[in-house]
Amino acid sequence: MREKVISRIHQGKLIAIVRGMEEDRILPLAEALYKGGITMIEVTFNQKDPEHFSATAQAIRGIRTRFGEDVYAGAGTVLSTTELHMAADAGALYIISPHADGEIIRETRRLGLVSLPGVLTAGECVMAHKAGADFLKLFPIASVGAAYLKALKAPLGHLHFLGVGGVEPSNIGELLAAGAAGFGVGGKLVNKEWIETRAFDRISALAAEYVKAVGGDGQ
Repeated sequence: MREKVISRIHQGKLIAIVRGMEEDRILPLAEALYKGGITMIEVTFNQKDPEHFSATAQAIRGIRTRFGEDVYAGAGTVLSTTELHMAADAGALYIISPHADGEIIRETRRLGLVSLPGVLTAGECVMAHKAGADFLKLFPIASVGAAYLKALKAPLGHLHFLGVGGVEPSNIGELLAAGAAGFGVGGKLVNKEWIETRAFDRISALAAEYVKAVGGDGQ
């Protein structure tokens, strides 16, 4: 399964980031994203509310149950191996963190999952790669820009970077040209107002714009 997930990231290039959402809302959202061509969803742990962790795990489980391999669910904002195991037990296929933690990366790989830790500096990139990271989440990409990614890729061209933070259809082309392998997209796509008003057609339409921007079909 690891290779399937890695392949989908390379091909589809887009992971939708969903924060603070329960299963009853995340399933229609996942359907809307799927209709728009996005087939990977990261459900994040809310570190301000550990009591909500179980709801995060249940949301991941719900996506896996409803969509099977049509939509690959993963866990985000994973700061400890405890959260990692909760996500793995719920069926998460990939683990995303805002930082590079060697213990989490190694345990993710031991469990047969795909590792996507957060990095910013060259030192963090090399450490995460040595620990077994499959992709490196460069965050916040909009703040450092395409030029920074290109500079990192010069000596580290063998590493695969995902741009996260401020990614829009309008800047995707520049980031792809700089060497991005894919992107994580949060609030700009997973619009809470649209979800509240059940304007899922708008989410599907915007998802399709992102898919068009990366030049793929989301599969």
